[in-house]
Amino acid sequence: MGRRIFVGDIQGCREELERLLEVTRFDPASDQLHPVGDLVNRGPDSAGTLRLLRDLDAGGVLGNHDVHALRALAGLRKIKGRDTLDDWVQADDRDELAAWLAARPYVRVFEDIVAIHAGIHPHWDDIEETLRGESATQPGPAGDFAVLVRYCDAEGNRPDEDWPPPAPPFEPWYKHWQRRPFEDRTVVFGHWAREGLIEEHRVRGLDTGAVYGGELSAWIAEEDRIVSVPAARAYTPTTLR
Repeated sequence: MGRRIFVGDIQGCREELERLLEVTRFDPASDQLHPVGDLVNRGPDSAGTLRLLRDLDAGGVLGNHDVHALRALAGLRKIKGRDTLDDWVQADDRDELAAWLAARPYVRVFEDIVAIHAGIHPHWDDIEETLRGESATQPGPAGDFAVLVRYCDAEGNRPDEDWPPPAPPFEPWYKHWQRRPFEDRTVVFGHWAREGLIEEHRVRGLDTGAVYGGELSAWIAEEDRIVSVPAARAYTPTTLR
């Protein structure tokens, strides 16, 4: 068995992804590639990113930007001012790329790892079953939580705003995961560029803000090693929201 390489929020930064794959010496014949959501949008090349990931037989999970983009392409939501989806919208293979992206699940569960975009509800026991069947374009409350949560309380309630950091009882969602008895799996996720790289007990957060001019980061699970490459430039305003 080869390595499992999890990549933080790419957001259409195809060139940075290619450099990261070179640095990690990714071997498509033996390694598995798993982006942890937000494959597209806000960066310069969403269509090219999807083509590259598809050609490499990447796995990965959906993020909030992916869901937003799929809804926009389906006519269910308007494209926003800061979206950078024109290259994909105008591509001859737009529908094929949309179908490939929509086939990504909200969570991937391994024996030792759970990959999700934003986070896990404190009350979810069977995470895979909870998110099974969630639509890529019409997610329910569970799907929304999986791609949007940053802070929550012990009951899974989210604050109205994530910035500035909310007062107790709200805390980073993964603190509840770390307190789970008898849980020994590591969660790998993205969605939190403001926090940057997170390396804690049974937690790996990989959103290091490539699209904001930061870095694109990967976690090589079998080596428990983080690898990052710098972004060529900031492609979108550095609000980190």
